[in-house]
Amino acid sequence: MDNARSAISNLFGSGPLSYTRFSLTRQMDGDSHVEMKLSEEEDGGENGMTDHVHAHVAKPRSSRRNLWCKTAATGLLFLIGFLIGYLSYHGRIQATSTCAGERIACANAATTPSLEDEYVEPEVERVPYWNDLRTMLFNRLRAVNMNKDTRQLLSYEAGSERDDSLANDIHVQLTNAKLDKVWNDEHYVKLQVPSSLPNKVVAQSSGGSEKLETGDGYVAYSATGRATGKPVYANYGRAEDFQKLKDLKIPVNGSVVLVRTGKITFAEKVANAEGLNAVGVLIYCEPAGSQSTKEGLFGHAHLGTGDPFTPGFPSFNHTQFPPAKSSGLPQIPVQTITSAAVESLFSKMNEDPPEEWKSRVFINKMTSDETTVTLEVNNQMVERRIYNIFGVIQGFDEPDRYVVIGAQRDSWGPGAAKAGVGTTMLLELARAISSMVKTGGYKPKRSIVFASWSAGEFGAVGATEWLEGYSATLHSKAFAYINLDAAVLGSSKFKVSASPMLYKVVEQTMMEVKPPVKKNRPPTRGSDWTKEVVPLSMDNAAFPFLAYAGIPAISFSFYDDDEGYPYLGTKMDSWENLGSAVTNLEDVLQTATEVAGQMAIRMTYSHELYLDYEQYNQELINFIMKISQYKQDIKAMNLTLQWLYSARGDFSRATAALREDFRNTDLNNKLICRQMNDRVMKVEYNFLSPYASPKDTPLRHIIFGSSSYTLSALLDHLSLRRSNPSAFNADLLKNQLALATWTIQGAANALSGDIWNIDNEF
Repeated sequence: MDNARSAISNLFGSGPLSYTRFSLTRQMDGDSHVEMKLSEEEDGGENGMTDHVHAHVAKPRSSRRNLWCKTAATGLLFLIGFLIGYLSYHGRIQATSTCAGERIACANAATTPSLEDEYVEPEVERVPYWNDLRTMLFNRLRAVNMNKDTRQLLSYEAGSERDDSLANDIHVQLTNAKLDKVWNDEHYVKLQVPSSLPNKVVAQSSGGSEKLETGDGYVAYSATGRATGKPVYANYGRAEDFQKLKDLKIPVNGSVVLVRTGKITFAEKVANAEGLNAVGVLIYCEPAGSQSTKEGLFGHAHLGTGDPFTPGFPSFNHTQFPPAKSSGLPQIPVQTITSAAVESLFSKMNEDPPEEWKSRVFINKMTSDETTVTLEVNNQMVERRIYNIFGVIQGFDEPDRYVVIGAQRDSWGPGAAKAGVGTTMLLELARAISSMVKTGGYKPKRSIVFASWSAGEFGAVGATEWLEGYSATLHSKAFAYINLDAAVLGSSKFKVSASPMLYKVVEQTMMEVKPPVKKNRPPTRGSDWTKEVVPLSMDNAAFPFLAYAGIPAISFSFYDDDEGYPYLGTKMDSWENLGSAVTNLEDVLQTATEVAGQMAIRMTYSHELYLDYEQYNQELINFIMKISQYKQDIKAMNLTLQWLYSARGDFSRATAALREDFRNTDLNNKLICRQMNDRVMKVEYNFLSPYASPKDTPLRHIIFGSSSYTLSALLDHLSLRRSNPSAFNADLLKNQLALATWTIQGAANALSGDIWNIDNEF
C-alpha cells in the first residue's frame, strides 16, 4: 500500500500526503467531475492552527478540455485499482512461497503411496452376536476331552489335608485360565465324624441277636446315644408314607423306623419319623444290581443348611460365636446300614407292605412284635478349617453385578458324580468363557463368578457360610446362581429345580442346546428333551441361595430313572462306575457344561436381566386357588381373604407396569436400564419374610423356605381346622395370614419402584 501511495504522489507532483479522499459527484448539468481533497501539514499560522490548501477543478471552458479530464479520471481509477490488486496478490504469493514445495510433496505423497508406508484402513471392532457366542462356547467345549480330564480330579473329605491340596490345585487352574482375579474364602466350621468307638446296630429276635453291618457309613449330625424299639418299615419316609402306616393301624411311636433312600433328603425322613415319636431311624440304599452289598452309606440329618452350630452367623475366625445351634438338628440317633443287613432284617419281620412299597430286590416286610432293634451312635464333633475358592471374569458395563456358578469340591468317598463332575464342569467353563473374552471378542455386560465350595456333603456348609458372611450385600449384587453338583447321573432324561424367575432361561437353553448323543441315534435339536421340574431339595447348594439369600437359583441333572444313580453317597461313586452307568459320559458332560454356560452367557449378554419376574404371578395364583377352597372357614372366623387378593393383584399390576416400562425404554441408556434391573433383582429377595429373624428362621422364603411363615405351612395349618380341629390354632392362623399378605404386598411395592409409582388398591 505504501508503494501505491508513492505512485499517486508522484503522479500529481505533490509532496507527502497525510490522507487522500476521493468523491464522485454528479453535477446539475449532468457532467461528472472528481473532487480531490488533499490535506498536508504546514507551519501553523498566527493562531498556531494548521492551514489547508484546497485545489478545486472548475467547470471546463471547452469540450476538449472536459473530455481530457474525464479520460484522465477514468485512467486514474483503473491505475489505482490495478496497483491495489497487484500488491495484494504479490503479498499472498510471498507469504505462501515458503511451503509451496511442501504442499507439492504432500500432494505427491497422497497420490503416490509408498511401498514401505502403505495406507491401511482402520478396522472396526466387531461385536459378537448371540449365535456367534453359542458357536464359540460349543467349539471350545468340544475341543476338550472331558472324560479324560475328569478322571484326574479326586474328591476328599472336607477340611482334610487332601481337600486343602485340591483347593490349591483349583486355585492354580483358575489362575491359569487367566481370570481377572482369583481368591479364597476361609471358614471354621463344626463337622460330625465317626469316633474311635464304632456305631452299632443289633437285631434281637427269638433266634438270638445279630449285628447288622453298617460298613463304614454314618449319618452326620445324628444325635448320639442308644435307642431300642421294634422295626417299622416306612418306605421312603415321606409324610404320605407315614399316613399310610396310620391307615394300616401300624404305630410308629417308640419304634425304630426303617426307610430307603430317595424322594426326599435324609434330614426330612428323620424329621418325619421324629415328629411321630420314633426313637431312631435306619436308612439303607438298594443295590444297583440284584445282589445285596456290604457297602457303607453316608449322609447328614441336619434339617437346614450350613454349620448347624452357627445358624444365621458366618463362621469366620473372628466371629464371636453365640452358644446356639440349629433347630433342625435331630434329637434321635440315626444310622445307615448296608443292603445285606437290610435283607437279613426283613427276614425277621412279617406283614406284607402295600404293593407300591415293595422293593425290586427284597421281599419287604412291615414290622415285627417279636423283633427289636438297638442302635448306638458314637459320632463326635470336630472343628475344621475349610476353603472356598473363587475366580471372576469382570463385566464391562456392570462389574458389580454377577452370576455365580458353583460346585462342591468335597465328598465322603471318590465322589465322581457327587463332586467330580461339577468341579470339572466349573473349570472347563472358566477356561472356555475366559478364552471367549480374551480372544473371541465377547464383552459380558456383567461379571461371572466361579466358586468351588467345601463341606458340601454336610449340607452346603461352604456355600451357606459364604452367603451368611456377605448377606447384607449379596442380594443386591448376585442376580443368579447356577449349581453344577451331580449334573450327570444318566443321559436319557433331564430334570431341573429352579426359582420361577429362571424358567424362561431354561426353556430358551433347551431349545438351542443339542441333547446328548444317544446310542444308535443321531443327535437332534431340542425335540428329544424330556424335562421334569422338581422342587429344590434342602441339601442342594442352590437351596440356600434361594431360600436364605433371596437370589434366583437353579440346579439341573441328566438322569435315567426315578431310582437315580445308585452309588451316590457311597464309596462306589467312582469314575469307573459312573462311566458304566452313563455309556456316553463325555458327550453328556459336554452337553451339561454347555447348558450351564449358555445360561450364564445369556444372563450377561443383554441389557435387560434375563429374569422372568412375571412367572411369580402364576405361583401366587396357584396359592390363591388353594386357599380359596377354605373361604368359608375363613369367613367363619370373621376374617377375609380380600386383602390377600388385593396384594396378589398389586403384584400382577406391578409386573405389567414393569414390562411396559421395559418395552418403552431405550435400553442403551445404561442408567435407566440399571434402575429397572434393580427392580427386577428385588423380587426374589422380597419374598423372604421380613418378619422372621434370619438367625431363628434362616430359610424364610415364603414359597420355597422351611418355616411357619411359608405359604405351604399356612395351608397345612388351615387344613387342620377340618381334619384335626384340636390341633388347630386360630391365633396362629391370623398371624400367618397377616404376614403372608404383607410379604406379598411388599414384593409388589418393591417391583413398582419409587414410592410415588406404587398404585395399590388398599
